[in-house]
Amino acid sequence: MKYANNILETIGNTPLIKINKLAEELPCLTLAKYETFNPGNSVKDRMALKMVEDAEADGRLKPGGTIIEGTSGNTGMGLALAAIVKGYKCVFVLSDKQSKEKMDILRAVGAEVVVCPTDVEPDDPRSYYSVSKRLAEETPNAWYVNQYDNPSNAIAHYESTGPEIWEQTGGKVTHFIVGVGTGGTISGVGKYLKEQNPDVKVWGIDTYGSVFKKYHETGIFDENEIYPYVTEGIGEDILPKNVDFEIIDGFTKVTDKDAAVYTQLLAKEEGMFLGNSAGAAIKGALQLKEHFTKDDVVVILFHDHGSRYVGKMFNDEWMKEKGYID
Repeated sequence: MKYANNILETIGNTPLIKINKLAEELPCLTLAKYETFNPGNSVKDRMALKMVEDAEADGRLKPGGTIIEGTSGNTGMGLALAAIVKGYKCVFVLSDKQSKEKMDILRAVGAEVVVCPTDVEPDDPRSYYSVSKRLAEETPNAWYVNQYDNPSNAIAHYESTGPEIWEQTGGKVTHFIVGVGTGGTISGVGKYLKEQNPDVKVWGIDTYGSVFKKYHETGIFDENEIYPYVTEGIGEDILPKNVDFEIIDGFTKVTDKDAAVYTQLLAKEEGMFLGNSAGAAIKGALQLKEHFTKDDVVVILFHDHGSRYVGKMFNDEWMKEKGYID
């Protein structure tokens, strides 16, 4: 008999799927690393489990403890699954720009959800960074995850996602493209792939309102670049320790409108019902087409599932209100 002993054993080994219609203008073979096949429907299951296991191993997370984290939703889901299996409580802090579906899903798996304003400085006591840190200090037997600076985040992708992509492409991958938020995925996968073949190019997808692209190109953290944006899960107004800028070859920025429109197109043209960052990633790949040749194998990682955006990118009324469709 073949079966998993619990839901956590089903994390990883996600498929690689060819992108057809939306990649017609690209000269290369374009493949999606399809992370919604993880049990929590996102790539974040990988690093959530790794962070929990590492915290258990060194005593930061003790039996019966409470896991506290600021999240845009997906890391929270992965942590919640680990908490259910391993017997912990969860408190997750989200900004109010995250979809209602994400908040409802976290509550559905037993987490307590705290919502904070988006449009405040990172060090403002109301920000989701500050609130999650404060709750961890005030809660007995609590562990503050801090996915942005927690090295287990990038290590998870170095140990699992990177080797899977290398094996699935038979070592033929030439480019890796992914949206950048905490930086764990791009840094962990990028490090592994470049160790196998230093010629592999690693591209980050950024959004307007985020600091990554300019910082990578100039070394300047420009606060004038920061403003609120709609795209979820990528871009930052801080520099997480998990973003290894030396591994990244470049960034391209995608507008909120393009990200939303291409999220719909992935569903309608490819049958890929995915989250907002996937729309940004495929549009970013199209923007980078002059970097690819007919012999290249481009792998784009798609983070999460469309069910978390039914009230937003898959709601035409919302799309019209934002001016994204007529």
